[in-house]
Amino acid sequence: MRLDRDFLTPFALRRLALAAALLVPLSGAGVRGAHAADLDAIKSSGTMHVATEDDFHPFEFVEDGKPSGYDNALLDLVREKAPFKIEQDIIPWAGILPGVTTGKYDMAVTAVLVNDERKQTLAFTSPVAESTSYYVMKKDQDAIGSASDLNGKTVGVQAGSAMLKHLQAFDAKLKADGGSGIAKIVEYQSYPEAYQDLAIGRTDAVVNTLINVQALVNEKPEVFKLGEAVSEPVYIAWATAKGNDALVEYISSVLLAARKDGTMYELQKKWFGASFEDMPEAIQ
Repeated sequence: MRLDRDFLTPFALRRLALAAALLVPLSGAGVRGAHAADLDAIKSSGTMHVATEDDFHPFEFVEDGKPSGYDNALLDLVREKAPFKIEQDIIPWAGILPGVTTGKYDMAVTAVLVNDERKQTLAFTSPVAESTSYYVMKKDQDAIGSASDLNGKTVGVQAGSAMLKHLQAFDAKLKADGGSGIAKIVEYQSYPEAYQDLAIGRTDAVVNTLINVQALVNEKPEVFKLGEAVSEPVYIAWATAKGNDALVEYISSVLLAARKDGTMYELQKKWFGASFEDMPEAIQ
């Protein structure tokens, strides 16, 4: 399980966006107009064009030739309610957001991390998951009872990631509150390396998204245990072009109904091993 594709450098993202123009989707929509269709246009045409990712467990992936994962399960709920057909392209991440901003797709039905930069060009549905940074530690670690106990500890995190920024901000907060701060932040190229070092005691904790660390604890409960949040809540949502408010409202109404009847939380527990029942109804 990974959530690293949101954390490429801006230069790398620009290169990927350019390369995405050459990508051929695995199914359907093809190139359309310069603007994503609004809800009235979608109802008029009878078709909504969306893009999902090809290999991003557990959100979206292809299994036995069919789309699977959490987002695809939610998309099936929308299909059941929508008064129009939903045509889906399954493509690499690099082509999804550029496809939405250029109007090739009406919506990105994928795990888009919401941030201020993306709000400049995209509008977001009601959140579908939370991506807040937490720390994980060894099960027999007794010296860390709360997040404040990370003072003086060695903590691992992925190099260049949003989680690194969260950890650095938390370190600053520890110092501002009168603590010594984190003794050493160890940056890793991949999380398997970080977890291995944690397991053998080279670090005291590792910071990653709640989805990832919860999955690690569920997989190896005899080795690891979950700590506390070290960042403010961060949310994941589906995205459309900025200004497409009616479409956001409609899709959000379906997602919120799935929250109200518990279906979304059941799917979260199935795919993530945790549910996020304190999410806001809308992205601010």
